[in-house]
Amino acid sequence: MLVEPGPQDGSGGRGQAIAGAGARSYLYVPADRPDRLERAASRGADALILDLEDAVPPGGKHGARRLLAGWLAHQADQPGHSCELWVRINPGAAAADITAVAGPGLTGVVVPKATPDLLAAVGQLLSGRERVLGLPAGQFRVLPMVETAGCLLSLPAIAAAPRVARLGIGEADLAADLGMQPGPGQAELMPLRLQIVVASAAQGIAAPAAATSLDFQDLAGLRESTQALLRLGFRARTAIHPAQIATVNEVFTPAPAEVAQAHRLIVAFEQAVRDGAGVTTGEDGRMIDLAVVRTAREVIARAERAGRSG
Repeated sequence: MLVEPGPQDGSGGRGQAIAGAGARSYLYVPADRPDRLERAASRGADALILDLEDAVPPGGKHGARRLLAGWLAHQADQPGHSCELWVRINPGAAAADITAVAGPGLTGVVVPKATPDLLAAVGQLLSGRERVLGLPAGQFRVLPMVETAGCLLSLPAIAAAPRVARLGIGEADLAADLGMQPGPGQAELMPLRLQIVVASAAQGIAAPAAATSLDFQDLAGLRESTQALLRLGFRARTAIHPAQIATVNEVFTPAPAEVAQAHRLIVAFEQAVRDGAGVTTGEDGRMIDLAVVRTAREVIARAERAGRSG
């Protein structure tokens, strides 16, 4: 099985964070729209990002907090709900947002334009809410969004911050901050995406969540771009429309044939080890070593989280 790092500190262990970051799809839902909130949990997403930031105008923040707090309290009373529930907070109003919405039903908070200092402040606020509510230390997790040049320069510290389950990327904000004008294939963004994958792997947190495709009607393009992100090392993606969810979930769920092949690789390698060898050759003539088996185990772990263990 995959080896998870041990606890980092009392503010939330890395193993705990990884265990709670198996979502393939994150659906953004405006926090000021009761009609959207009412239907959100039935849309098929593994996780919801209930948005208090960009989706809510400045004059509507207070009302959105009250509405969302009530909705979250209701969800906490519904046993067996399947979605992770995240709230995207306002960086300049983190205290007000967290005080209003951090309750037993919340998985964690999405932190836009994350910096190490902001994450430290958010962590203190979440710890305070856990104490007030009598919840275990570290229960609330954090998903930092990489959206500025400063975020890129601080990636190792951001990935290492307590409570971080995985990283996300806001490509529109990041491109604007860098003065980039990505072309149709967005090849210009590839080096930035790879930095986030590397920082996540180096710290031992879950693989990152990719940015939203803004054209929710182009499902063929969504599939192609999501497959490319999977190959790059992402294991989840955000969505702005329910129509995108099925495609995202499918791409990030290993197919039965892939799972079966992963099992065969592991069986062949384990037999080679029992025979006193460190490597072996598969049915296709390719070498099977520990690195190949590590990838195979990751495939099986993702399939198990999605309920498709083969």
